[in-house]
Amino acid sequence: MDFEGTELVESYDYLLKMIVVGEAGSGKTCCVHQFIHESFKEHSAHTIGVEFNSRTLRIGDKTVKLQLWDTAGSERFRSVTRSYYRGAAAAIVMYDITRRQSFLDLGKWLADCRALASPHLVVVLVGNKLDREADREVDYLEGLRWAEENNLLFLEISSLTGANAQQPFLLASQSILLLMESGTLDPDESGTGVSFGERQLRAVGSSSRLSLGSAFGRKRKRESVNVKDMVGRGGKCC
Repeated sequence: MDFEGTELVESYDYLLKMIVVGEAGSGKTCCVHQFIHESFKEHSAHTIGVEFNSRTLRIGDKTVKLQLWDTAGSERFRSVTRSYYRGAAAAIVMYDITRRQSFLDLGKWLADCRALASPHLVVVLVGNKLDREADREVDYLEGLRWAEENNLLFLEISSLTGANAQQPFLLASQSILLLMESGTLDPDESGTGVSFGERQLRAVGSSSRLSLGSAFGRKRKRESVNVKDMVGRGGKCC
């Protein structure tokens, strides 16, 4: 599918590539479904290879379109799914708070992401299944400490109830926008996982370059998100 063709049709400032990784059964697909549809996905089967989704939303005065690559957690698909890590701007790295082994294996997922994705990769560590507090095997503070040691954003969610399920994607998007505002990340550079929404117009109909400053000056109308409330409803984030 040619995703470039959508840039002339949809009105957004930036296109961001995100990957969702973690052990099989940690709830990655259900989390993505909650983010896209705001409902729980019943009878979710294990992902085979990679599933693609997208959503356009507004953060502050910017409109962003997220390309979400939900990758299989099974080891037999790892050689396939790793190819989708390339050029990702952000990674949602997920574990199951009721299954300690999924937490102990986080290192390999993070290592793959940082080796293959954007050099400016934003990573959000997510502990899923907050609704099963009685079955918890990984303490919140343990997850927080691991995130701090590895310079990651962190929060816990429930894909079942929807508690904080939107936040990982919004936090990642906000962090990417901040990197662009600071000049650390330039969408014109290859391999960043970010491109201008107007890229096709610049390539086909204009000889003048669109500067980062002018891009941040544009305002669009889309779904509004209050970034200050992104870690609300009882959730916590480092």
